[in-house]
Amino acid sequence: MTAGATAPIDGLASVEAEIARACRDARRDRSSVTLVAVSKTFDADAIAPVIEAGQRVFGENRVQEAQRKWPALMAAPGIALHLIGPLQSNKAKEAVALFDAIHSVDRPSICEALRKEIDRQNRRPDLFVQINTGEEPQKAGVAPSDADAFIARCRDAYGLTIAGLMCIPPVDDAPAPHFALTAKIARRNGLTRLSMGMSADFSVAIALGATHVRVGSAIFGAR
Repeated sequence: MTAGATAPIDGLASVEAEIARACRDARRDRSSVTLVAVSKTFDADAIAPVIEAGQRVFGENRVQEAQRKWPALMAAPGIALHLIGPLQSNKAKEAVALFDAIHSVDRPSICEALRKEIDRQNRRPDLFVQINTGEEPQKAGVAPSDADAFIARCRDAYGLTIAGLMCIPPVDDAPAPHFALTAKIARRNGLTRLSMGMSADFSVAIALGATHVRVGSAIFGAR
C-alpha cells in the first residue's frame, strides 16, 4: 500500500464510525444504512485501498468514467456500482450493463430507455426516482408535486420496479426539511429506500430515514 493510501482508509473509518453513531442515535440497526463511497473523479490508485479496507458499494457520476476505471477493480468479490449522476438516454444500454443501481430516474425518456435495456439484457438494477425537492431549475429531478404521478407512470406505463427515491437538497438550505419531504413522498408511494445525505449532512439524513448515504469527500478528500 502506498503512503497516499492512508487518507482514504482513515476517511472511511471516520465515516463508518459516524454512521454507526447516527444509527445508534436514531435507534436503527447499522445494517439498515448502505454507505455508497462516491469515487467519481478518483482513479484506481485511490479506490483500491478503500476496497482493500472492506468497502464494496461505490458511486460514480458518469457512465464513461466508470467504464474506463472499474473493470480493473472488479476482481474484488461483491463490488456494487451505483450511478448517482444524471443519465442520458443514449447511455442507458451501458448503464444497465454496468451499474447495480441507478439513482437518477427523472423523465419519461429515461424510463423508456431503461425499460428497453432491462428487457433486452434481462438485468435489473435498482432504480431510484430523483426528487428535486428545492425545485431548482438547474438541477435534475422530478418536482415534489409531480412525484406521485411520475412514480405511478414508471410503474404502470413502463413496467419499472422503483426501489426508492433520491434527493440532493439545495446547497444553501437546511437539509432536514428536504430529507423529510422525500421520506414523506416515499411513504405514501410504498417505497422503503431513500438515497439521501452526502459528506456534510449524512447524519441528518440517517436520522430522517436514509437507507443509502452518498459520501465522497469525507472518504477520498477534496476533489
